[in-house]
Amino acid sequence: MNQTARSNRYHIGIFGRRNAGKSSLVNALTGQEVSIVSDIAGTTTDTVWKNIELPGIGAAVLADTAGYDDNGALGEKRVERTRQSASRIDLALMLLTDMPDEATYEKEWLQHFASLNIPVVCLMGKSDNSNATEQQRAWKETLGCNIQPISAKTREGVKELLEAMAAIYKSGDNINDITHSLVKEGDIVVLVMPQDAQAPQGRLIQPQVQTLRNLLDKQCLAMCCTPEHLPDMLASLTAPPKLIITDSQVFAQVEKLTPKESLLTSFSILMARHKGDIETFRAGAAKLLSLPSDGHILIAEACSHIPQNEDIGRVKLPRLLRKKFGEDIKIDIVSGNDFPDDLTSYDVIIHCGACMFTRRHVLTRIRQAKAQNIAITNYGIAIAALTGILDKVEI
Repeated sequence: MNQTARSNRYHIGIFGRRNAGKSSLVNALTGQEVSIVSDIAGTTTDTVWKNIELPGIGAAVLADTAGYDDNGALGEKRVERTRQSASRIDLALMLLTDMPDEATYEKEWLQHFASLNIPVVCLMGKSDNSNATEQQRAWKETLGCNIQPISAKTREGVKELLEAMAAIYKSGDNINDITHSLVKEGDIVVLVMPQDAQAPQGRLIQPQVQTLRNLLDKQCLAMCCTPEHLPDMLASLTAPPKLIITDSQVFAQVEKLTPKESLLTSFSILMARHKGDIETFRAGAAKLLSLPSDGHILIAEACSHIPQNEDIGRVKLPRLLRKKFGEDIKIDIVSGNDFPDDLTSYDVIIHCGACMFTRRHVLTRIRQAKAQNIAITNYGIAIAALTGILDKVEI
């Protein structure tokens, strides 16, 4: 369970006011003292993420967030971190306590979750208190939704909450088949994987690991090589492979060697479908090709890392863009959670494969771009379009 990549886990966020008992609930669900519990409001100053195995869900992550009623200059930054965390989750648990006032915070956050299409379970925390039933009734009237009682102290309602979370998970959009309909059991698949400066010493990068595991789970015959040994790999086979999956940076090189009987795609394109909206990305590539020479492009990387020589997002892709559009093209690069709220200065966003992000996180960024009428595409699709082979690859 601990080896499951966090980006492939179901993300559950716990939200509420300061001192609502969010950290206590996390500890109750995990059975560990994961989060610091204190009567002092504002003890949780940043989101705490904890891997957990949940019945009916499997590998999941619990997010203990800072109170959304925090105030002051530092408090506003904490609330912003909580808002950023919300873009990454698949399910929100809103923990309520005390009698509601105007419930301004709760109404605002319910609207925010609705705008992100995130399901919400409202919980009446500290249900072991003597006035909890009255508080629950008051919250139900104020928010107009069902309120489920729960107590981290007595564990009342924990079983019911786990059942509710499992039901929401099963009804959701949980896409786990990275290679979807491209291959089936027994198919030969060749993975072309450059082991350059971007590949960690002694390890494979996440898209390669996740794709290889997917192929093994489907009982495919997976074979791996570096680009320079692809001719030898193909020559050693008695029949062409059903599929070749390559790193996007050597797309053009691999396409020239791909047998006409074989399908061709890239790790980034597989991730584009797995994590995002493939048709939106395809439309974004068409917009990219029509840019003027002074267009403005945002390159967004999911992971934060120190740039290496020939880094694909910071070196190779910008080089390809300048070769296509000229030196006047404007390119900005962001990484990790540093994604601008205002995207209107950009013509196109080119997002990485997002192997480190959840599907929900990527879809939130796509929704944000579409709301501002900004085209968005993906590394692999963009590179295939820029090199003139998009019509030759499987999307």
